[in-house]
Amino acid sequence: MTPHRSLLFAPANRPDIHDKALASGADIVCLDLEDAVPPADKASARSTATSFLTDASGPHRVVRINGLRSADGLRDILALLDGNPTGGTVFLPKVATADEVRITDELITEATAPLKIGVLIESLEGLQNAIAILQASPRISFAMFGAVDYAAELGVEVAHEPLLHARTTLVHAAKLAGVDVLDVPCLAFRDDEAVASEALAARKLGFTGKAALHPSNLTILNTTFSPSGADIAYAEKVIALYTESPNGLAVLDGKLIEKPVIRSLLRILALRDAQIS
Repeated sequence: MTPHRSLLFAPANRPDIHDKALASGADIVCLDLEDAVPPADKASARSTATSFLTDASGPHRVVRINGLRSADGLRDILALLDGNPTGGTVFLPKVATADEVRITDELITEATAPLKIGVLIESLEGLQNAIAILQASPRISFAMFGAVDYAAELGVEVAHEPLLHARTTLVHAAKLAGVDVLDVPCLAFRDDEAVASEALAARKLGFTGKAALHPSNLTILNTTFSPSGADIAYAEKVIALYTESPNGLAVLDGKLIEKPVIRSLLRILALRDAQIS
Protein backbone atom coordinates (compact mmCIF):
# COMPACT_ATOMS: atom_id res chain seq x y z
CA MET A 1 0.00 0.00 0.00
CA THR A 2 1.42 3.35 -1.09
CA PRO A 3 0.43 6.46 0.88
CA HIS A 4 -1.06 9.21 -1.26
CA ARG A 5 -1.31 12.04 1.26
CA SER A 6 0.42 14.67 -0.82
CA LEU A 7 1.35 15.22 -4.46
CA LEU A 8 3.72 18.01 -5.46
CA PHE A 9 3.60 19.32 -9.02
CA ALA A 10 6.82 20.41 -10.73
CA PRO A 11 7.13 21.66 -14.33
CA ALA A 12 8.87 19.03 -16.46
CA ASN A 13 10.81 21.79 -18.23
CA ARG A 14 12.47 22.90 -14.96
CA PRO A 15 15.04 20.15 -14.25
CA ASP A 16 16.84 22.53 -11.90
CA ILE A 17 14.11 22.10 -9.28
CA HIS A 18 13.39 18.37 -9.67
CA ASP A 19 15.88 17.23 -7.02
CA LYS A 20 14.39 19.74 -4.57
CA ALA A 21 10.91 18.40 -5.33
CA LEU A 22 12.05 14.84 -4.70
CA ALA A 23 13.53 15.88 -1.34
CA SER A 24 10.48 17.94 -0.32
CA GLY A 25 8.68 15.28 1.71
CA ALA A 26 5.84 14.74 -0.76
CA ASP A 27 4.48 11.22 -1.07
CA ILE A 28 4.24 11.77 -4.83
CA VAL A 29 6.27 14.05 -7.08
CA CYS A 30 4.57 14.77 -10.40
CA LEU A 31 6.43 16.22 -13.35
CA ASP A 32 3.91 18.12 -15.43
CA LEU A 33 4.08 17.98 -19.22
CA GLU A 34 0.65 19.54 -19.63
CA ASP A 35 -0.39 22.95 -18.26
CA ALA A 36 3.02 23.93 -16.88
CA VAL A 37 4.93 23.52 -20.14
CA PRO A 38 4.52 25.90 -23.13
CA PRO A 39 4.23 24.30 -26.60
CA ALA A 40 7.76 25.29 -27.61
CA ASP A 41 9.26 23.40 -24.64
CA LYS A 42 7.21 20.21 -24.78
CA ALA A 43 9.73 18.16 -26.79
CA SER A 44 12.66 18.86 -24.46
CA ALA A 45 10.46 18.48 -21.37
CA ARG A 46 9.30 15.11 -22.69
CA SER A 47 12.89 13.88 -22.71
CA THR A 48 13.38 15.02 -19.11
CA ALA A 49 10.17 13.32 -18.00
CA THR A 50 11.17 10.08 -19.70
CA SER A 51 14.42 9.87 -17.74
CA PHE A 52 12.51 10.75 -14.55
CA LEU A 53 10.76 7.37 -14.72
CA THR A 54 13.99 5.41 -15.14
CA ASP A 55 14.99 6.09 -11.52
CA ALA A 56 12.90 4.53 -8.77
CA SER A 57 14.60 6.32 -5.86
CA GLY A 58 12.81 8.70 -3.53
CA PRO A 59 9.05 9.27 -3.42
CA HIS A 60 6.63 7.83 -5.93
CA ARG A 61 7.33 9.34 -9.35
CA VAL A 62 4.52 10.48 -11.63
CA VAL A 63 4.41 12.17 -15.02
CA ARG A 64 1.29 14.05 -16.07
CA ILE A 65 1.11 13.82 -19.84
CA ASN A 66 -0.98 15.93 -22.17
CA GLY A 67 -4.49 14.73 -22.90
CA LEU A 68 -4.54 11.35 -24.60
CA ARG A 69 -6.86 12.75 -27.26
CA SER A 70 -4.16 15.18 -28.41
CA ALA A 71 -1.07 14.68 -30.57
CA ASP A 72 1.17 15.84 -27.71
CA GLY A 73 -0.45 13.34 -25.37
CA LEU A 74 0.18 10.47 -27.77
CA ARG A 75 3.79 11.58 -28.21
CA ASP A 76 4.16 11.78 -24.43
CA ILE A 77 2.99 8.27 -23.63
CA LEU A 78 4.90 6.66 -26.48
CA ALA A 79 8.09 8.44 -25.39
CA LEU A 80 7.62 7.32 -21.78
CA LEU A 81 7.10 3.71 -22.84
CA ASP A 82 10.03 3.75 -25.28
CA GLY A 83 12.26 5.06 -22.50
CA ASN A 84 12.21 1.71 -20.63
CA PRO A 85 10.77 3.04 -17.36
CA THR A 86 11.61 1.21 -14.15
CA GLY A 87 8.45 2.30 -12.34
CA GLY A 88 6.15 5.18 -11.57
CA THR A 89 2.80 6.36 -12.85
CA VAL A 90 1.42 7.85 -16.05
CA PHE A 91 -1.04 10.54 -15.00
CA LEU A 92 -3.86 11.08 -17.51
CA PRO A 93 -5.52 14.53 -17.53
CA LYS A 94 -9.01 15.40 -18.74
CA VAL A 95 -10.16 11.78 -18.68
CA ALA A 96 -13.70 11.70 -20.03
CA THR A 97 -14.32 8.02 -20.77
CA ALA A 98 -13.07 4.61 -19.67
CA ASP A 99 -11.63 4.01 -23.15
CA GLU A 100 -8.76 6.39 -22.40
CA VAL A 101 -7.74 4.29 -19.41
CA ARG A 102 -8.14 1.01 -21.30
CA ILE A 103 -5.99 2.24 -24.19
CA THR A 104 -3.29 3.34 -21.76
CA ASP A 105 -3.44 -0.01 -19.99
CA GLU A 106 -3.10 -1.88 -23.29
CA LEU A 107 -0.10 0.23 -24.34
CA ILE A 108 1.61 -0.39 -20.99
CA THR A 109 0.91 -4.11 -21.26
CA GLU A 110 2.31 -4.24 -24.80
CA ALA A 111 5.46 -2.49 -23.66
CA THR A 112 5.71 -4.73 -20.56
CA ALA A 113 6.39 -1.59 -18.56
CA PRO A 114 6.05 -1.54 -14.74
CA LEU A 115 3.85 1.55 -14.78
CA LYS A 116 0.68 2.47 -12.94
CA ILE A 117 -2.03 4.87 -14.05
CA GLY A 118 -3.30 8.04 -12.39
CA VAL A 119 -6.59 9.59 -13.47
CA LEU A 120 -7.56 13.28 -13.35
CA ILE A 121 -11.31 13.88 -13.43
CA GLU A 122 -11.95 17.52 -14.36
CA SER A 123 -14.96 17.63 -16.67
CA LEU A 124 -18.70 17.07 -16.52
CA GLU A 125 -18.37 14.04 -18.80
CA GLY A 126 -15.53 12.64 -16.73
CA LEU A 127 -17.51 12.90 -13.50
CA GLN A 128 -20.55 11.34 -15.18
CA ASN A 129 -18.39 8.35 -16.17
CA ALA A 130 -16.23 8.25 -13.02
CA ILE A 131 -17.31 4.80 -11.85
CA ALA A 132 -16.55 3.19 -15.23
CA ILE A 133 -13.30 5.14 -15.57
CA LEU A 134 -11.93 4.12 -12.17
CA GLN A 135 -12.80 0.46 -12.74
CA ALA A 136 -11.31 0.33 -16.24
CA SER A 137 -7.86 -0.96 -15.20
CA PRO A 138 -6.26 -2.65 -12.19
CA ARG A 139 -3.24 -0.42 -12.82
CA ILE A 140 -5.02 2.68 -11.48
CA SER A 141 -3.27 3.77 -8.30
CA PHE A 142 -5.02 7.07 -7.61
CA ALA A 143 -7.52 9.58 -8.94
CA MET A 144 -7.59 13.35 -8.54
CA PHE A 145 -10.30 15.99 -8.75
CA GLY A 146 -9.55 18.87 -11.11
CA ALA A 147 -11.69 21.64 -9.67
CA VAL A 148 -10.66 24.55 -11.88
CA ASP A 149 -11.62 23.06 -15.25
CA TYR A 150 -14.69 21.42 -13.75
CA ALA A 151 -15.91 24.68 -12.23
CA ALA A 152 -15.39 26.46 -15.55
CA GLU A 153 -17.57 23.90 -17.35
CA LEU A 154 -20.21 24.10 -14.65
CA GLY A 155 -20.12 27.90 -14.65
CA VAL A 156 -19.44 28.30 -10.93
CA GLU A 157 -16.69 29.63 -8.68
CA VAL A 158 -13.91 27.37 -7.43
CA ALA A 159 -15.42 27.17 -3.98
CA HIS A 160 -16.53 24.47 -1.54
CA GLU A 161 -20.31 24.70 -1.83
CA PRO A 162 -20.82 24.61 -5.63
CA LEU A 163 -18.28 21.77 -6.00
CA LEU A 164 -19.48 19.65 -3.08
CA HIS A 165 -21.56 17.33 -5.25
CA ALA A 166 -18.66 16.74 -7.64
CA ARG A 167 -16.27 15.96 -4.81
CA THR A 168 -18.57 13.51 -3.03
CA THR A 169 -19.47 11.83 -6.32
CA LEU A 170 -15.81 11.29 -7.18
CA VAL A 171 -14.99 10.03 -3.68
CA HIS A 172 -17.87 7.55 -3.97
CA ALA A 173 -16.55 6.27 -7.32
CA ALA A 174 -13.01 5.98 -5.97
CA LYS A 175 -14.02 4.08 -2.85
CA LEU A 176 -16.15 1.74 -4.96
CA ALA A 177 -13.12 1.00 -7.14
CA GLY A 178 -10.73 0.73 -4.19
CA VAL A 179 -8.65 3.66 -5.45
CA ASP A 180 -7.14 6.50 -3.44
CA VAL A 181 -8.41 9.95 -4.38
CA LEU A 182 -6.67 13.32 -4.00
CA ASP A 183 -8.18 16.78 -3.97
CA VAL A 184 -7.09 19.68 -6.16
CA PRO A 185 -4.26 21.93 -4.88
CA CYS A 186 -5.21 24.94 -2.80
CA LEU A 187 -4.86 27.90 -5.15
CA ALA A 188 -4.07 30.22 -2.21
CA PHE A 189 -0.91 28.21 -1.58
CA ARG A 190 0.84 31.00 0.36
CA ASP A 191 -1.98 31.08 2.93
CA ASP A 192 -1.35 28.30 5.46
CA GLU A 193 -4.77 28.69 7.03
CA ALA A 194 -6.48 28.28 3.67
CA VAL A 195 -4.37 25.22 2.86
CA ALA A 196 -5.17 23.63 6.23
CA SER A 197 -8.87 24.44 5.97
CA GLU A 198 -9.19 22.95 2.49
CA ALA A 199 -7.21 19.86 3.49
CA LEU A 200 -9.37 19.19 6.54
CA ALA A 201 -12.57 19.66 4.51
CA ALA A 202 -11.28 17.21 1.89
CA ARG A 203 -10.36 14.62 4.51
CA LYS A 204 -13.83 14.84 6.05
CA LEU A 205 -15.33 14.07 2.62
CA GLY A 206 -13.19 10.93 2.29
CA PHE A 207 -10.26 12.18 0.20
CA THR A 208 -7.02 10.38 1.03
CA GLY A 209 -4.75 13.30 0.12
CA LYS A 210 -4.37 16.59 -1.66
CA ALA A 211 -2.07 18.01 -4.31
CA ALA A 212 0.21 21.00 -3.77
CA LEU A 213 1.66 23.75 -5.92
CA HIS A 214 4.43 24.63 -3.44
CA PRO A 215 6.61 22.57 -1.04
CA SER A 216 5.60 24.81 1.87
CA ASN A 217 2.16 23.15 1.85
CA LEU A 218 3.43 19.58 2.29
CA THR A 219 3.80 19.47 6.08
CA ILE A 220 0.20 20.61 6.46
CA LEU A 221 -1.06 18.02 3.96
CA ASN A 222 0.96 15.12 5.34
CA THR A 223 -0.18 15.92 8.87
CA THR A 224 -3.83 16.35 7.95
CA PHE A 225 -4.03 13.09 6.03
CA SER A 226 -2.01 11.06 8.54
CA PRO A 227 -3.70 9.01 11.29
CA SER A 228 -3.56 10.12 14.91
CA GLY A 229 -1.71 8.19 17.61
CA ALA A 230 -5.02 6.78 18.85
CA ASP A 231 -5.94 5.67 15.32
CA ILE A 232 -2.62 3.87 14.96
CA ALA A 233 -2.88 2.13 18.34
CA TYR A 234 -6.38 0.87 17.54
CA ALA A 235 -5.32 -0.35 14.11
CA GLU A 236 -2.30 -2.18 15.53
CA LYS A 237 -4.47 -3.92 18.12
CA VAL A 238 -7.13 -5.06 15.67
CA ILE A 239 -4.70 -6.17 12.96
CA ALA A 240 -2.77 -8.20 15.56
CA LEU A 241 -6.00 -9.96 16.54
CA TYR A 242 -6.89 -10.52 12.90
CA THR A 243 -3.43 -11.92 12.07
CA GLU A 244 -3.44 -14.28 15.04
CA SER A 245 -6.97 -15.53 14.41
CA PRO A 246 -7.14 -19.10 13.01
CA ASN A 247 -10.34 -18.36 11.07
CA GLY A 248 -9.52 -14.95 9.58
CA LEU A 249 -11.83 -13.06 11.93
CA ALA A 250 -11.08 -10.34 14.45
CA VAL A 251 -13.26 -9.82 17.51
CA LEU A 252 -12.66 -6.86 19.83
CA ASP A 253 -14.74 -6.18 22.93
CA GLY A 254 -17.27 -8.73 21.73
CA LYS A 255 -17.70 -7.07 18.33
CA LEU A 256 -16.80 -8.64 14.99
CA ILE A 257 -14.43 -6.55 12.89
CA GLU A 258 -15.33 -7.15 9.24
CA LYS A 259 -13.06 -7.10 6.19
CA PRO A 260 -13.86 -3.55 4.97
CA VAL A 261 -12.74 -2.27 8.36
CA ILE A 262 -9.60 -4.40 8.17
CA ARG A 263 -8.72 -2.84 4.81
CA SER A 264 -9.19 0.62 6.30
CA LEU A 265 -6.97 -0.25 9.26
CA LEU A 266 -4.26 -1.66 7.00
CA ARG A 267 -4.17 1.68 5.24
CA ILE A 268 -3.67 3.40 8.60
CA LEU A 269 -0.67 1.17 9.26
CA ALA A 270 0.73 1.96 5.81
CA LEU A 271 0.49 5.63 6.67
CA ARG A 272 2.17 4.92 10.00
CA ASP A 273 5.06 3.30 8.18
CA ALA A 274 5.32 6.27 5.85
CA GLN A 275 5.59 8.61 8.83
CA ILE A 276 8.36 6.45 10.32
CA SER A 277 10.31 6.37 7.07
